[in-house]
Amino acid sequence: MLSFLSIRDVVLIESLDLTFGPGLGVLTGETGAGKSILLDSLGLALGGRADSGLVRKGAARLSVTAGFAAPPDHPARALLAEAGLEADPDEPVVLRRVVNADGRGRAYVNDQAASVGLLRTLGRALVEIHGQFDTQGLLDPGTHGAVLDAFGESLGEALAATARAHATWHEAVKARRAAEESLARARAEEDLLRATVEDLEALAPQVGEEATLAEERALLMNAEKLMEGLNSALAALSTPTDVGGALRQSGRLLDRIAPLAGPAVEGIVQGLERSAVELEEARSSLEALIGRLDLDPSRLESVEERLFALRGEARKRGCVVDTLPELLEDTRRALAALDGDTSRLDALARAEREARAAYETRARALSAERARAARALDKAVAAELAPLRLDKARFCTTLEELPESQWGPRGLDRVTFLVATNPGADPGPLHKIASGGELSRFMLALKVVLAADGTVSTLIFDEVDAGLGGATAAAVGERLARLGRVVQVLVVTHSPQVAARGERHFRVSKVAHDEGLPGTTVSTLDPPARIEEIARMLAGAEITEPARAAAAALLAGNGG
Repeated sequence: MLSFLSIRDVVLIESLDLTFGPGLGVLTGETGAGKSILLDSLGLALGGRADSGLVRKGAARLSVTAGFAAPPDHPARALLAEAGLEADPDEPVVLRRVVNADGRGRAYVNDQAASVGLLRTLGRALVEIHGQFDTQGLLDPGTHGAVLDAFGESLGEALAATARAHATWHEAVKARRAAEESLARARAEEDLLRATVEDLEALAPQVGEEATLAEERALLMNAEKLMEGLNSALAALSTPTDVGGALRQSGRLLDRIAPLAGPAVEGIVQGLERSAVELEEARSSLEALIGRLDLDPSRLESVEERLFALRGEARKRGCVVDTLPELLEDTRRALAALDGDTSRLDALARAEREARAAYETRARALSAERARAARALDKAVAAELAPLRLDKARFCTTLEELPESQWGPRGLDRVTFLVATNPGADPGPLHKIASGGELSRFMLALKVVLAADGTVSTLIFDEVDAGLGGATAAAVGERLARLGRVVQVLVVTHSPQVAARGERHFRVSKVAHDEGLPGTTVSTLDPPARIEEIARMLAGAEITEPARAAAAALLAGNGG
């Protein structure tokens, strides 16, 4: 809801501060008093096009600030959060626009610098302005589907089911495409995979083989020196004295006297036995190592060839030698998977077809529900047209099936509101068929029908009663008042019947500033002043007592 509007130096307005409330507010005044300037000023705060010609003569810049009360769940709050401008939900949303005399300007949201685009986006979420040249809101066919869905009370579950089915279908499409891309990559690499398997199978690497070969190579590279040293060590243990025999003989001799000498000799005997055993083990190890040494140069060559082949293959595959066996198994599995991918792809394609069919079933059920809601909407709008002097007009909601490439979570329909203002004429888009006055009344009829279903909490009608009088103007006023019980409504009007319906009445007047420049001011009228203003609207320049009586009667009849 629009809470306040502050205007500084806009055309004829030097300084103006207005506060607004809920319900229906009316703005009246003589032609040329500046009512359109108020709407132009508000339009600037809502992100409208700026023009240096709007800056009041002699001023350096203009400034317009509009404050809106918006509950925490209002769409504008989500837009603020998305833009990183979250604010206390108890505080108003404040939009401000500054335009310099040279045409340059700045925009602010809650006193933080923002883009004009953000002002425009927030403005569309907060206010709808309906006038003769309105091109947004319900005149944008892109909004018609959401409007119809909001009107159709039974569409909620069908919409949710369609959205879920679309998500499932979309995921199935993604899965199938990913599998196709994966298979294509695998097919492109198939020759490489087969070459890898052939190379590794021919090499037949084993885990731990590199370490074994490296150890053997180190021995073979020093085989002659090692053999000489090992033989010398073995000879030292075997000649000239049989050390092992001496240890065993000494042990036997001591063992005989052990019963006489006690524990001291027993320890010596055990030590001699251990030494004899370890000596034999050392000799056996030396003999085994000597037996392993191969002085044949070809053995070293074959070991090195094998070791270098393993290491070269590992470098080629970008891994370490011990992982070559694992790489061989992985590559074998990848090749085997190529044969299985085709059947998996068939299964994914089948799942996609089933998901598409399920979505289409849900979407067509939604279309059927929409068709019923469209008939109800057309009937409800038709009931509002006759009292608004549009009894020969026809409003119809059309549903057109979109091409499959445009099917989405909201179904497969393009919803469009069409009108025909003359009997027998083909319906066409609202903004192309209806004249200025007719257009505003069509918007009023639609808004009355859709009042409870919208998210915008402030509606502004600019001269919706243009050219109307008597019962038709009264019908317009009655509908505006009815709409005001659901949302905030502001209307610029020349009709006393409409003005009398307002809960708040603002009069726009011309003034002359001290420097002789013309100006515009706005007054909030109390009950006596309202009688005078409505009497002026009834009688013209000279207000008569009968006019005052008629104005009082109008206000009394409307609870004013």
